[in-house]
Amino acid sequence: MQFFPAALQNLADQFARLPGIGGKTAQRLAFHVLSLPLEEAEEFAAAILEAKKSVHTCPCCQNLTDRELCPICNDETRDRSTICVVAEPRDVIAMERSREFRGLYHVLHGVISPLNHVTQDDIKIKELLTRVASGEVKEVIMATNPDTEGEATAMYISRLLRPMEVKVTRLAYGVPVGSQLEYADEVTLSRALEGRQEM
Repeated sequence: MQFFPAALQNLADQFARLPGIGGKTAQRLAFHVLSLPLEEAEEFAAAILEAKKSVHTCPCCQNLTDRELCPICNDETRDRSTICVVAEPRDVIAMERSREFRGLYHVLHGVISPLNHVTQDDIKIKELLTRVASGEVKEVIMATNPDTEGEATAMYISRLLRPMEVKVTRLAYGVPVGSQLEYADEVTLSRALEGRQEM
C-alpha cells in the first residue's frame, strides 16, 4: 500500500540516494521541500541544475571550479614549487581554513580502495605525475586521510614520485587516525602541516 503520492515518494527516494541520508531524513527533506513556496522550490531546483552545468574540474589541480582555472591555480602569489595532494575537493577547503599553506593543490577525487573497487586508474594520479614531471615542483605533501585507504594511497603515490627526485612529505599526525580531514580544526591542521615528514 502506497502512503504518499508517487511524486513525493520519488522526491524522498532521490534524497535517500545522497550520502549519509537515511530513509527518515529523506522523507523529512522531501516534506520540507514540498512545504516551500513554489518560487523557493524553483530556486532550489535551479541551483542544483546551475551547479551541475557550470561546475567542472580545474584542468591543472582537478579541484572544482566554474572558471577556466580555479582561483588557487590562478593566484600568482601561491608557491608553485609545492603541491598538497588531497583526496576530495572539500579537503582543499579544510586546508585553506588553516591559512598556513600557500602552495598549490592536487585533488585525487578518491583514494585507492580495493574493497570499494577503486583502483589507481580511477583517481587522478596520472595528472599529478604529469604536473610533477614538468620540473617546477620541489615538494609534494601527501594530505590524504590517516586511515587505511589514505595511507595506502599516499604510499603508492610516494613510490611513483621517488624516481622524479622530488621531496615527498606526509602530514604529521596532528590529524587523528581514522578521522576525516574536512572535520579537523584549524589548529590541528596547522600543526600537521608544520610537522610533516619526508616519506
